Amino acid sequence: MRTVLGLTMAVGLLGCSGPEAPFPELLPLGTWGAQDAGAIVTEDEFHLHIGCTFGDVMGRVSLDAEGRFVVDGSYQPRAYPVESGPTVPAQFSGRIRGKTLTVAVAVNDTVTGEVRAFGPVEVRLGTEPGLTNCPICTVERMRERQAP
Repeated sequence: MRTVLGLTMAVGLLGCSGPEAPFPELLPLGTWGAQDAGAIVTEDEFHLHIGCTFGDVMGRVSLDAEGRFVVDGSYQPRAYPVESGPTVPAQFSGRIRGKTLTVAVAVNDTVTGEVRAFGPVEVRLGTEPGLTNCPICTVERMRERQAP
């Protein structure tokens, strides 16, 4: 009797779990962080740091039905110790699972003529970035950079 009761309860609990929650349509707004990586997602921009490099995607990042994205943007692979050279074309790709975002960047470094990869890194929503040698930009600093 105990076995039947236990099995019935287990099946009932499995049935109540329901399907996995749907993914959002857009990358959630906020600060995402990890050790040596960070991102800021605003209404206007997705700004990503991997170590002492950074890049930007203008506008909101749309996610597919499985929480994935591939978007074009620009990247600065030479940001430390002093930012030098122009930003270069880049493709950002990633996937969100819960509050964790895995993201990688393929950079077409038109300065050196190389294709370079940064990441993948995992950052968590609501976690402050831990960039030891390179401070993460703040939303205010992003706005200052964009001002004419």
